Amino acid sequence: MTGLGVRLRRAGVYTPPMDTDELATIGYEKCGFDDFVRCLREAGVRQVIDVRDLPLSRRAGFSKRQLAAGLDAAGIGYHHLRALGTPAAGREANRRRRWDEFWRIVDDRLATPEAAFALAEAAELASAKPSCLLCYEAAVCQCHRLRVGERLSASHGFRLRHLLVQGAVGHTPPSR
Repeated sequence: MTGLGVRLRRAGVYTPPMDTDELATIGYEKCGFDDFVRCLREAGVRQVIDVRDLPLSRRAGFSKRQLAAGLDAAGIGYHHLRALGTPAAGREANRRRRWDEFWRIVDDRLATPEAAFALAEAAELASAKPSCLLCYEAAVCQCHRLRVGERLSASHGFRLRHLLVQGAVGHTPPSR
């Protein structure tokens, strides 16, 4: 490894490129679009699979059309699979930190026929090129993309890799 890779590793921010059997996840909470794209590139992500129910955002660059255009300009593909998103009641439970209710709603949503079809589509996409599941929350332990990733891992053998955007403001990793 030479150049940028060595400097990044020494700085503690090096992320080795993804293997074809890996599936990444990422949350864009409290980060800028440029840092987000940089993180995806450094990880070797070639396409983003957006698993938000409503792909809208107040953060610049993260609403569906802007996100697809920005990723395309960066050479990264974009796919939105709404059936894998958290419905309104689940988003409300998440905001209120009602975790048992949140995870029940997520599991119920992922048990629907529409979600089964979307999971199969996500697996096909991720098998074709290095992919990353996208949602809002930076902490994967508070986001439904964890369950989506776990289901894809169990059914298709992907190893999960949770990315954290360097430069995200105000994020404190959860303690164990």
